[in-house]
Amino acid sequence: MTDQLKTLYKETVVPKLIDQFKYTNIHQVPKVVKVTVNRGLGEASQNAKALESSLSELALVTGQRPVVTRAKKAIAGFKIRQGMPVGIMVTLRSDRMYAFLNRLINLALPRIRDFRGISPKSFDGRGNYTLGLREQLIFPEIDYDGIDQIRGMDITIVTTANTDEEGRALLKALGMPFRDN
Repeated sequence: MTDQLKTLYKETVVPKLIDQFKYTNIHQVPKVVKVTVNRGLGEASQNAKALESSLSELALVTGQRPVVTRAKKAIAGFKIRQGMPVGIMVTLRSDRMYAFLNRLINLALPRIRDFRGISPKSFDGRGNYTLGLREQLIFPEIDYDGIDQIRGMDITIVTTANTDEEGRALLKALGMPFRDN
């Protein structure tokens, strides 16, 4: 189960992309390098419980302990001092990354209400894709009764693709449900 997406990449996606983009070397084929899951927590400076629950939720979803990100500068308007916790993030690589992507594509995204696909416009110009989720309940690991508040997260998929077209072709071949528009 965990190697399902990795096997799909090696056996199906690589030959398909070589054929589509006419690569001469197998190392030119774009691949997914890492996946970062990020959650901004503005209320963490006042509410320590929000930070704790978010840490446990993200650890449950990704299978890896998150890192607390802290404010680099003090911003009086937001009541933030330097060094205060402002978010959490996880960087996934290799097997954990493939396992997470597999769960995201096949389990979590189809559970979104009125889901018609994800936007194909969220590429950064270098083949990396960022996806924002509004709620954490779409992951089957999270118990509805166990959460204190609905919070979203940002998922960035970093690839070795040089262009958005190559990145889109890679993610589409991996099964990412892009909507047609």
